[in-house]
Amino acid sequence: MSKTQRPPSKRPPEPPPEPPKGDKLQKALAKIGLGSRREIERWIEQGRLTIGGRKAKLGDRVVAGERVTLDGKPVELDDTERVRCLLYHKPVGEVCSRKDPEGRRTVFDSLPELQGGRWIVVGRLDFNTSGLLLFTTDGELAHKMMHPSSTIEREYLVRVMGHATDEILDTLRAGVILDDGPARFTDIVDGGGDGINRWFYVVLMEGRNREVRRLWESQGLTVSRLKRVRYGEVFIPSKLKKGEWTELPDRDVEVLYGMAKLPAKPIMPLGEKSRAKLERLAKKSGKQTVRRLASGKGGFQRRRK
Repeated sequence: MSKTQRPPSKRPPEPPPEPPKGDKLQKALAKIGLGSRREIERWIEQGRLTIGGRKAKLGDRVVAGERVTLDGKPVELDDTERVRCLLYHKPVGEVCSRKDPEGRRTVFDSLPELQGGRWIVVGRLDFNTSGLLLFTTDGELAHKMMHPSSTIEREYLVRVMGHATDEILDTLRAGVILDDGPARFTDIVDGGGDGINRWFYVVLMEGRNREVRRLWESQGLTVSRLKRVRYGEVFIPSKLKKGEWTELPDRDVEVLYGMAKLPAKPIMPLGEKSRAKLERLAKKSGKQTVRRLASGKGGFQRRRK
């Protein structure tokens, strides 16, 4: 090779292709609660949707700010993640896992289906405990609300068998050592009752496995009924029957984010038809639970009068 010749230059490697921008149209519209993805796909095939003045087709992607119309009416898109939150009245006889190896009913069996994402339970209640359960589609919110650093109170109504003396109550307030470390009730209030069956309202600042029951058992007492009535600033509504759930509105969702010390996210908007359908499903779920408990399939059998 002569001095004047230059070696052939190497071509720089081509940059990797940029990922497609935005979500597919059906996903973006489902995110804002306009309909299910499958339903929106049918609208696309029927020519009811346009993007930037042209008819949309399957596979099209959109980003916030693009001009989208449905049946000639503009649809506002944004890139804000929207959430849904539920309050559920758990009955005795359901487990808090998604699937149970013993085939028992789970709390997720009663919840409405989601088009995208999944329900995440905030805290757990054991098989024989009833009461308030919160569900959300925001994993960060659920994690923060369950983390001990959030110091969120959990209040329970408990029926105790045995003689709960003032000395025992003082001990439970001061704290005892359980298998997994020290534990105590931050508050105990007498809830009434006669003889050896008495009711108490008790408050915990954490949610360890069977902690309420184990605290009473450490003093030789037995818990015969247990119901969670409050999680932080959220109380179980008196009108919400066992097995029923209710969708939380904006103001209540903001309370949850405030408890978790997170900036609030907007909720998924629901139309009147969707909300009415959810209310019917919630009441139906409650009626099915009542029938199941009465038949003895829900963990205990109703006593005959």
